[in-house]
Amino acid sequence: MPGDAGMPGDAGMPGDAGIAIVLQLREADRCVHELVDALDVAQPLISQHLRVLKTAGVVQGERRGREVVYRLVDDHLAHIVVDAVTHVQEGK
Repeated sequence: MPGDAGMPGDAGMPGDAGIAIVLQLREADRCVHELVDALDVAQPLISQHLRVLKTAGVVQGERRGREVVYRLVDDHLAHIVVDAVTHVQEGK
């Protein structure tokens, strides 16, 4: 349901929208509306998580016309997130 903080079925488990964003950006650079569509999460929640991730130095945004396209600063972080998600899923 839009507005939920959980990850969509694509990620395979419920969890933090911030993790879902990192997993999406691992696949490709994305703007906010693409993340909203892919994650089925409300735009304000996506924007809030992107601000936190940007402040933490995890993502950076580049303005392209009227949109800001976000990308991961370091691919190693994505590997850590994937490993953590895999580890949690193995424990179930």
